[in-house]
Amino acid sequence: MKLVSFFKNVSREMKKVSWPGRKELTNSTITVIATVAFIALFFVIVDLGITEILNLLFE
Repeated sequence: MKLVSFFKNVSREMKKVSWPGRKELTNSTITVIATVAFIALFFVIVDLGITEILNLLFE
């Protein structure tokens, strides 16, 4: 009985959700992709820099 009540509550709450429009979803997706790409590039550059420093020190 608790399971049925749970799913009824979930259904009721999902009707209250404000879903993003197409334009907002597109803008958010582009922002997330650009942010992830920037952070990945940053860490690649930092990793290469640390690798070069260690190669200079230990070779």
